Amino acid sequence: MKSYKHVLFDLDGTLTDPKLGITQCVQYALSKFNIHVTDLRVLECFIGPPLDESFREYYGLDAAQSTKAVEFYRERFRSKGLYENEVIEGIHEMLTALKEDGVELHVATSKPTVFAEIILRHFKLDHFFVSIIGSNLDGTRSKKVDIIEHILLTQPQIDKDSVIMVGDRKHDIIGANLACVDSVGVTFGYGSEEELLGENPTYIVNNVSDLLDVLRLKEKAISRERDVFNENSISLRQRTRSIINKEPFKAIRKIFR
Repeated sequence: MKSYKHVLFDLDGTLTDPKLGITQCVQYALSKFNIHVTDLRVLECFIGPPLDESFREYYGLDAAQSTKAVEFYRERFRSKGLYENEVIEGIHEMLTALKEDGVELHVATSKPTVFAEIILRHFKLDHFFVSIIGSNLDGTRSKKVDIIEHILLTQPQIDKDSVIMVGDRKHDIIGANLACVDSVGVTFGYGSEEELLGENPTYIVNNVSDLLDVLRLKEKAISRERDVFNENSISLRQRTRSIINKEPFKAIRKIFR
């Protein structure tokens, strides 16, 4: 049975819930372009992906405008938005358990490294991680595959076959697939189940407890040899991939019902 010795975690929506800080900073940045958004819920799509891409995709800003929008965003984020955040329930206990198991933990986030480090120190989570890697302030290394590959290149002790990426958005799963490492999509963040399954993650889980079971490969939660699908909604793509096709979650439920 495969053993995961190195776990890469996304930050926003996976370890912490940054909704208030990110959405209010996006709101502030958009106001500088005379775009006024009153319902912060419509800005949740900015949680996870690179900011400049999101400003272009969701509000039609051009390259120069999106760069400026990121600058406006950071004006508020540095002083307030960083701290309008909270650790997701159960994360501290999960990290403690994995650390006690001897698993090596890393953060792989599209957020600039300097901000990720401040946030993790603020919540006293930084000591769990061997490395905290994000994007650069100039916008480079913002794609998740580049961040994952940077960790693999700079941490020579890592065997790619023992690595798994954990994240709540499709960008995390896409990055893992491009880097040829396994992945877990978590539905307790800001990506929908449909979004995550569309990128073919190795596993998908609905809560932190199930995530810990997957990372520990507990028999009660998952058995690759028997292709068990349990009631906790942990889905597998191992031998069922050729059967699943475009609707894996529905197919798995049907196969293992």
